Amino acid sequence: MTDDSIPAIRGFHAHVYFGPETVDQARALCEAAAQAFPLKLGRVHQQPVGPHPDWSCQLAFKPELFGQLIPWLAMRRAGLVVFIHPISNNDLVDHRDRAMWMGAVRPLKLDVLSEKHGDFDL
Repeated sequence: MTDDSIPAIRGFHAHVYFGPETVDQARALCEAAAQAFPLKLGRVHQQPVGPHPDWSCQLAFKPELFGQLIPWLAMRRAGLVVFIHPISNNDLVDHRDRAMWMGAVRPLKLDVLSEKHGDFDL
């Protein structure tokens, strides 16, 4: 694979997964991240949404923030699962092949994704 065939990363999503017993913990973590970094804080979904098998909250951020935010989350997630993926030219591949996990790997519902540009709004 040449560098010409590697798509540009336009941003990242970090999805913090939680359940009924950890909703307050996840909400506090996501709100603290939004206070500490210039990112877009998504809704706290208290049901599975899209390809995500668990309740989740999305943090959308620019590539240059990766080196600061990801270590920050690693040190503060306190057992919460965090799913991170780039946003490039293919939503399915970004979630399936280019993803990173903190904590347990969870089974995504990949059939809801398509091979097109992912949503990115900052």
